[in-house]
Amino acid sequence: MNARVFVTFVFLVAVCKGLCAGTEPTTLITNGFAHNDYEHKRPLLDALDLGFCAVEADIYLIDGQLLVGHDIADVKPDRTLTSLYLEPLAKRVRKYGKVYPNGPEVLLLIDVKSEADATYQQLKKVLTNYSDMLTTFTANGIRTNAVTIVISGNRPIELASRESSRLAAIDGRVSDVDTNRSLPLIPLVSDIWTKFSRWNGKGQMPEAERSRIAEFVRRAHEQKRKVRLWAAPDTAESWKLQQTLGIDLINTDKLAEFAKYAATPQK
Repeated sequence: MNARVFVTFVFLVAVCKGLCAGTEPTTLITNGFAHNDYEHKRPLLDALDLGFCAVEADIYLIDGQLLVGHDIADVKPDRTLTSLYLEPLAKRVRKYGKVYPNGPEVLLLIDVKSEADATYQQLKKVLTNYSDMLTTFTANGIRTNAVTIVISGNRPIELASRESSRLAAIDGRVSDVDTNRSLPLIPLVSDIWTKFSRWNGKGQMPEAERSRIAEFVRRAHEQKRKVRLWAAPDTAESWKLQQTLGIDLINTDKLAEFAKYAATPQK
């Protein structure tokens, strides 16, 4: 058995033991983002078992309920934002004081698929039930708590910007860095990978594209915002490059593979 195969074997055994025993992960993944998390076999729980500190849930407002699913045809009455995400997170916070024992805040990115303002109004009502564990955003700053909510997709930017205190922030875009909008309103900036690069994860990325991403990250970090790029190649080579370029949250649909990558020292 060569060294690489042995490391993989040991990692998978450790993951299996953790899942079977229900123990907490020994390593937390603070730079990985569980993209479309709700499509995994066990929404949220698969990501938490592996130590992810950022997950995404798409929602639709249907008959007063916030239902989780990528397409409207996928939603089911029993798959609500509350049952799949908020209540399981609250249960852990009640047990540990945080989502992970002695861990950092956990990001729940809520991608709104239905009409922005109406969905946000219902989301606010739901989040009020969990205010004791949620980060608070005001004009004066950010009070970090166990779980931070950021709204993406159809974003109620103007409605949220008029509120003096919120339990959710807004996911920004490149244009929001250009205009330098309020940090408590937009603490995270996400945009599509192809806006910066056509690199498909093979060979070397053109230097001009590397520089373009690096400059965007530099400007966002100068404004104290975190950065995420979606639709990037979901490979170890891409993860390593994004990490090198300073991208804070690396999109992945391959949770176990990313967890193994994160646990392996990078050369």
